[in-house]
Amino acid sequence: MISLDRLDVELLRILSTDARTGTVELSSVLGIARNTVASRLRKLEEAGLLIGYQPRLDLAEAGIGVQAFIAVEIEQGRLGAVVDDLAAIPQVLEVHATTGREDLLVRVGSPSQADLQALIEHVVALDGVVHTSTTLALTTPLPFRAIPLLEYITRDTGWGRSTPAPLD
Repeated sequence: MISLDRLDVELLRILSTDARTGTVELSSVLGIARNTVASRLRKLEEAGLLIGYQPRLDLAEAGIGVQAFIAVEIEQGRLGAVVDDLAAIPQVLEVHATTGREDLLVRVGSPSQADLQALIEHVVALDGVVHTSTTLALTTPLPFRAIPLLEYITRDTGWGRSTPAPLD
């Protein structure tokens, strides 16, 4: 586990807003040396916390107007096989293993409700699937975010070793 401070979180906050922000701009915005920025980013990458610089996509703009969550109950001992089968389905966006009655929570996207129905029928037919329950996502008023949590856990840390925090 990596030890983070407020400077690390501020770098991640800026990159989460615009992953194309360069080292020079980060240095200028944060008032720190380019080498410090490069060193911090390398540390975050090597630790496995920063695993890529990906664009955020608006699926509705790409014609994916329906998103849903499928809760999947599976037969014992079939987790790996069912996850592999789900990974082969293009409409599956992510899969979470969960506790409770259902074993998996599967986020899916489709261009239409008819396509979603066919997708659900496909998931129900997978070997090892016992039961599913689907919840339609109407909107996403708060998309995935991690920065507020990282700010919270680093609230009592400093701003690097030798660089004072910027004035608020």
